[in-house]
Amino acid sequence: MDKLTALLTRFSMSAGVFYAGEICGAHVFHEDVAQGHIHLIKRGPVRLIGVGEQDVQIAEPTVMFLPRPDKHRLVADDTVGAHVVCGTVRLGGGARNPITDSLPTLVLIKLVDLPGAAALLDLIFEEAFSGQCGRQAALDRLCEVLMIRLLRYCIDRGLTQGGTLAGLADRRIAKALIAIHDDAARQWQLADLAALAGMSRARFAVQFREITGETPVDYLASWRLMSAQTLLKRGVPIKHIAGDVGYGSASALTRAFVRKFGCSPREWLKLEQGAGPLSKPDTRG
Repeated sequence: MDKLTALLTRFSMSAGVFYAGEICGAHVFHEDVAQGHIHLIKRGPVRLIGVGEQDVQIAEPTVMFLPRPDKHRLVADDTVGAHVVCGTVRLGGGARNPITDSLPTLVLIKLVDLPGAAALLDLIFEEAFSGQCGRQAALDRLCEVLMIRLLRYCIDRGLTQGGTLAGLADRRIAKALIAIHDDAARQWQLADLAALAGMSRARFAVQFREITGETPVDYLASWRLMSAQTLLKRGVPIKHIAGDVGYGSASALTRAFVRKFGCSPREWLKLEQGAGPLSKPDTRG
């Protein structure tokens, strides 16, 4: 598989567009621990306030993605207004996953720099005001396509903060990561992964950690356990998950799960199911 396909197959993406149109004044988005927020500015100006110490002024068509959003505001001129699209994005059915964990607090890309984004935004607005059947489904799918293009851009331009996407941006480390993602159940040895990367074991181990922030062994364990979380959310029995992600038994997977997350798979799933489905943020001030 390619760099993103295995990630998006294992950590499936769900996007939900909840607003497309004109805004005036301030619109507040509260902290959201379950999903990221995406804001597309078709016509500004707009101010983004509340992302760390940043107060971002946006005057031209731009896409903003907040993987782990704190409370923030979009502020548009009361007289001129702004044309925006707002949506939510969830990967793998939860807040923690190798994709969003690799990204900075704010990804900000001008549409002119993101191939095909302007055409997608036009389609989103066309669907938003069409009133035709399937409107919401079309909006959500278009938002997912836009997110894939955004993730490609982040990998190609190195807009990462370590983790999986940073590794995929490195030509040699990416070969080892793709192999792990494609076959997590294989009992990978350091020598196997180093050979795929075309490097000595020592050099591979050093470079892998420098780029991703984890040793190859730790990365493999994290990938297996986060994959197990995704499969649990899909209703797969733990005895089947264990073999799929490289553990010899359900008890071995449970022990590793408890060490990593502090609770059993069953306890974790109950907590996650209480978080509810993909939801529209509360934008009340």
